[in-house]
Amino acid sequence: MALRMAGKTVALAGPRKSEEMKLLVEKMGGTALLRPAQGTVFLDDAELRAGIESWLASPPDWTLLTTGMGLDALYNMADEMGATERLQELLAASQLAARGYKTVNALKKRGLIPVVRDDDGSTTGLIRAFAPYNLKDKQVILQLHGDPAPRLVEWLQEQGAHVRQVLPYKHIPPETKDLEDLVQDILQRQVDAVAFTSGPQIRFLAEYAHSRGVMDEVLTAFRDDIVAVSVGKVTAQAMLEEGIDRIVVPAEERMGSMMVELGRYFESGIANGYGLGNE
Repeated sequence: MALRMAGKTVALAGPRKSEEMKLLVEKMGGTALLRPAQGTVFLDDAELRAGIESWLASPPDWTLLTTGMGLDALYNMADEMGATERLQELLAASQLAARGYKTVNALKKRGLIPVVRDDDGSTTGLIRAFAPYNLKDKQVILQLHGDPAPRLVEWLQEQGAHVRQVLPYKHIPPETKDLEDLVQDILQRQVDAVAFTSGPQIRFLAEYAHSRGVMDEVLTAFRDDIVAVSVGKVTAQAMLEEGIDRIVVPAEERMGSMMVELGRYFESGIANGYGLGNE
C-alpha cells in the first residue's frame, strides 16, 4: 500500500473499529491517535418497545427508515414482543422511504422495496426524492438511529405531516478527558486530520468547544491547517452545520474508503467534498 500518509498524524474520533483504522493509517505510513468523540451506543429497550406499541396501535401512512441497524433493532424487539408478523404486515402496507443503501438492503432482505429513496445517501437526497408526493395530513413514522434529525423533522412538518419518531439507539457522551485531548490536539495543530464516522461525534466536539469558549479557534484550525474527514455525506452534513466546510468524503461510505480518500488528499492537497455545499 502506498505510503500516502507518511509524516501525517490522524485523530480517530469514532470508537467503532478504531483499532482497524489505526492499523490502516499506519500501513499508509501515518500515525493514528485514538480520540473518541462519542461514548458507547446502547439499545433503549423501553423507548423502542413503546415506539413499536404506538406503531401497532396507530399504523402510519408513511414509514421513513434511515438506518439498516435501526430496522434490525425494530424487528428484534418486535420478535420479543411476538409482533414480528404484524410489523411486517404494517411495513408492507405502508408507503416506505429509505435513506442509504444499507437501509435499502435491510428492507430488501425482508421482501420490502421503498417507493422513495435518496439518490446520494444524504437527508437532502431523501427530501428531493419526496418531490412528487403530498404529505399533508399524512401520519409518518420516522426511524432514526441514535441522534435526532431536526432538519428532516422540520421539513416533514412544513409539508403538513404528523411525525412520530422512533430512536432505537442512544449515544452516550464520551469521556470529558477524551474531548479535551482532541480539542487540544486541534488547537495546537498536533494532528493533520480528524476522521469522523457519525454526526454525534461532531455534536459532542462542538458542544465541548463551545463550553470552553474555543469553537472559533477550532473552526480556524480546520479551515487553515487541519482537514476534517467524513465517512459519508450524513456525517459531513453535521460538519457543515457546525461550520466545518473543508471536508474529505469518500464516494463509497466505508471506513476503509475514507482513509484511502484521505491518503489521496494528502498527495493532492484537494478536498473533494462531493458537492456538499449544496446539501
